[in-house]
Amino acid sequence: MLRNGLEPWHLLIVAIIIILLFGSKKLPEAARGLGKSMRILKSEAKAMKDDGATQSTPVSETRPVD
Repeated sequence: MLRNGLEPWHLLIVAIIIILLFGSKKLPEAARGLGKSMRILKSEAKAMKDDGATQSTPVSETRPVD
């Protein structure tokens, strides 16, 4: 049974398997691409947030009923 879940040596084995599968040359490129994608995602999310804050619903003029 697993008493503590993942031990540090489990993570080491997973890292070794990933290096063997993808190769040491492709890992930096993949990390660079992932970082670039995360930056784009952050900037788009911030732009959407800022765009939503600047677009407020226009207040229509109300006139009293005579």
